[in-house]
Amino acid sequence: MTSPNGRVVLPVRNPYTGEVDYTITPPTPEELTRCCQDLRAAQVSWANAPLEHRIEVLSRWADELEAACGPLSAADFTDTGGCLISLMSPRIVAASVRAWAADAPRVLAEAARAGQSSIMPSVSFRTQLVPYPLVGVISPWNGPLMMSCLDPVPALFAGSAVIVKPSEVAPRFVEPLLETIRAVPELAGVFTFITGDGRTGQDLIQQVDLVCFTGSVSNGRKVAVACARRLIPAYLELGGKDPAIVTETADLDAAATAVLRGAAFGTGQVCFSIERIYVHAGAHDEFVDILVRKAERIRLNYPDIDDGEIGPFGFDRQAVIADKHLADAVAKGAVIRTGGPSRQLGGGHFMRPTVLTEVNHDMLLMREESFAPFMPVMRYRTEDEAIHLANDTRYGLSAAVIAGTAEEAARIGERINAGTVSLQDTFLTLFKTRDIGTNSFADSGLGGDRTGPAAILRFLRKKALLTQSAPPAPLARPAIPDGNTLVPKENA
Repeated sequence: MTSPNGRVVLPVRNPYTGEVDYTITPPTPEELTRCCQDLRAAQVSWANAPLEHRIEVLSRWADELEAACGPLSAADFTDTGGCLISLMSPRIVAASVRAWAADAPRVLAEAARAGQSSIMPSVSFRTQLVPYPLVGVISPWNGPLMMSCLDPVPALFAGSAVIVKPSEVAPRFVEPLLETIRAVPELAGVFTFITGDGRTGQDLIQQVDLVCFTGSVSNGRKVAVACARRLIPAYLELGGKDPAIVTETADLDAAATAVLRGAAFGTGQVCFSIERIYVHAGAHDEFVDILVRKAERIRLNYPDIDDGEIGPFGFDRQAVIADKHLADAVAKGAVIRTGGPSRQLGGGHFMRPTVLTEVNHDMLLMREESFAPFMPVMRYRTEDEAIHLANDTRYGLSAAVIAGTAEEAARIGERINAGTVSLQDTFLTLFKTRDIGTNSFADSGLGGDRTGPAAILRFLRKKALLTQSAPPAPLARPAIPDGNTLVPKENA
């Protein structure tokens, strides 16, 4: 659709009511270019300022985030149809800023090097960490506020300017967030958001020096190709199909609680949601019975958005994908023990936590990312079989193991191909932030860790400054040991 002045206007659907109650206007290519030029100009002084200045500025922004928690949460809550993470997102971002303010001096000091060359003692060296001038971030529709700020915070501490294009599916948080940024003028010069669709994202890649993308594998490949053409770095956080292994020795009640939370939180619309469950044959039936009982107690947040544990699909297209995966599984022999296909309630697309048995790896919901509250449970008989099934995937984001002892869980977890493995619980990925760095396996990501201690270093290039204290060596033929001459001695 277009506005009266001829500008492109994109409609935004409310995931809870189903109504189009919001619009966004993408920048024109010329406007995007001017915006990026302004950010680049301001970045020079931002990078040249002492780290202490950036810490002080960003700490003031954290104050603004906390003061605006109400309107920020409300906007994010509407964007997600009532996801519980929305109520915490502003404080999560503020806490991230404060944690990086504490960590950045140490991380950057440890990354610096100085000394004498081990090859040429007369040469001394020191490093200079030079930020990428302009970082572009393309963020997803699930957890929109939190996910849109995950990469910008360390990039800003590094000295980069940052421009973010959030998903056009969930953009309502942008304006109240921009108000907090504008309240800190020094930050507003180097940090901004634009709204738009995939075309805007493609245009953004042409303007920046580094791209951070979070989204599907298919779109991540497109981003990687576009960045490769420009020879700029691309950090990709992509999909997952996380397995959970429950052993025969596990506390099955505790395991069912953990699996249900890991699979159904946020309607399963989290990249590290549990989407495959492997249970020892000796515990399978009892575990399924417990899981079904617990799942049936979960409430939808309809008709009261402020009551209930899970809300609608944030993106109506995701309900179509989930229903397709479910129908495929049933057609191939899966049995629905509780839950079922999505339902439209008041305009939103809802799905109850859905437990399935008699599943196998021929089914889409055991192979493709569903992003739905599915809990397909499959039997295994040996530990080797469980590990083989967990690793039989093109994804490798995270996983979980619940066993009778922590040692048993760790033994199994060490053999799973995933960047993060939760032991004796699920959904622990959130708690690794900055304490430990990890890498995604296979198709789940590319380009290094985004949350560990070294995440800030992704936005810095290391330059070596070499100083010669001896007289420069003249250009001369190198001495050749006797017996190894390349030309007759009389001609040497």
